[in-house]
Amino acid sequence: MSRTVVIAGGGPVGLMLASELSLAAVETVVIERFTEPSDYSRSLTLHARTAEVLEQRGLNRFSEYPRVASYNFGLVELQDHVEDESLLPLLVPQRDIERLLEERAAELGADIRRGQEVVGFEQDDGEVTVTVRPADGPEYRITADYLVGCDGGSSTVRKLAGIDFPGTASTADGLTADVITPLDVEEFIHPTICQPGMYASIPLRPGLHRVTAFEFGKEKTSKAIAPTVEEFQAKFRTCSGQDLGILATGEVRHLSRVGNATRLAAQYRKGRVLLAGDACHIHLPISGQGLNTGVQDALNLGWKLAAEVNGWAPAGLLDSYHAERRPVGERLCWSTSAQDGLLYPLNEVEPLRELFADLVKMERVTKHLMGTLSGLGIKYAMPAGEQRSDRPTHPLVGGRVPTGKVTTPDGEISLSDTLHTGRGVLFVRGELDLPADLATGWSHRVDLVRTQAGADLTAATLLVRPDGYVAHADDTGVDGDALRHSLLSWFGQPA
Repeated sequence: MSRTVVIAGGGPVGLMLASELSLAAVETVVIERFTEPSDYSRSLTLHARTAEVLEQRGLNRFSEYPRVASYNFGLVELQDHVEDESLLPLLVPQRDIERLLEERAAELGADIRRGQEVVGFEQDDGEVTVTVRPADGPEYRITADYLVGCDGGSSTVRKLAGIDFPGTASTADGLTADVITPLDVEEFIHPTICQPGMYASIPLRPGLHRVTAFEFGKEKTSKAIAPTVEEFQAKFRTCSGQDLGILATGEVRHLSRVGNATRLAAQYRKGRVLLAGDACHIHLPISGQGLNTGVQDALNLGWKLAAEVNGWAPAGLLDSYHAERRPVGERLCWSTSAQDGLLYPLNEVEPLRELFADLVKMERVTKHLMGTLSGLGIKYAMPAGEQRSDRPTHPLVGGRVPTGKVTTPDGEISLSDTLHTGRGVLFVRGELDLPADLATGWSHRVDLVRTQAGADLTAATLLVRPDGYVAHADDTGVDGDALRHSLLSWFGQPA
């Protein structure tokens, strides 16, 4: 076996996966078709759960970035009704996330090859042979354990693997671009809906606006037809009923077509080929969920794939990637489709929008929506183990580990700091006896942290997976049988 993973696509999802694999000492090769990192940021939104993910790897460099100016569900404003400001996304350009993750992956030893693309592969039970075409040289082949397609909505890897991508075609025709303007020009237009479509002009920084015009009830123009500034001006006029001065006076960059097609891969794994990010799911670009869901795909897959390559994965661990993340993809597509349903045709959906605007004034409704959009509400099914039938499942099990501090014999530390190594963590209240086999049997994969009682961590024992999700929790003490079952389920046989 080669102990190598090839990743097709060097965007934030591919680079996050490369970082996770490299952290686990897996040889990783990233094949990226662009020769240089783009200065364009398709996404501008960093959700709370993704910020936590970066924090758990010691990578959160974005805490000082501003909150988004407007956050909504189907252009029904949520921001005014969110009591906890930490739930609101940060305005973080995608390029900043990519640069951070590329530096991280390279620092950990990932081989990032730009100006190349995956054009074919062959797989059998033991390996996958990947054909790569450089922009300036002959094709060559890499023999690897696995190939992961992080190559976007038009994924070559997904198509070559023969993985179905069912869903709905686009029924909207949009254009979006960054416009460089004179510094004294404002033209700030919140995302606005009208009968023909939606439009916005949002300042990203002084002198730079993200301008969007989206026409509903119209088939998306083929990407093969290059958009023009004149077309952009006309579409903005159609959608808004006005001319936007900066489209005539500013410099339009990265003009591209967008639509509302919604598709979800039928399977996230086929043999030794896996998918992550937009290769799995495409949807209406609204509420900033795409990049964030993709990064969390990579987080879920990384440690499981590394365990498989490194030879210690318990049976079914790698298949749990599809089992856990495809339902998240389904909910993502459901959420964006629901928002799409609030937009068009306006004369028919206006009563629904008014009702929805009343509903989001209720704290429980807003909290539920924010949990859905941010990823904070994700909860995975975990093996029940040998837990006693008279004890209900602990509410922490399946959810993300609580944020905050924990007191140890060496002092107070952040819970997120314990996950920097990408290993599992077992928290045990200091005075409790831990069976010898549980204390040492998994020490090569799970870090043991002795704690004292505290408000941020009330459980007496808590087992956390490398992706920050709780696999076992007990407020009363050490349930040896249940804890042992969870360790076996997620971390394989003891040494």
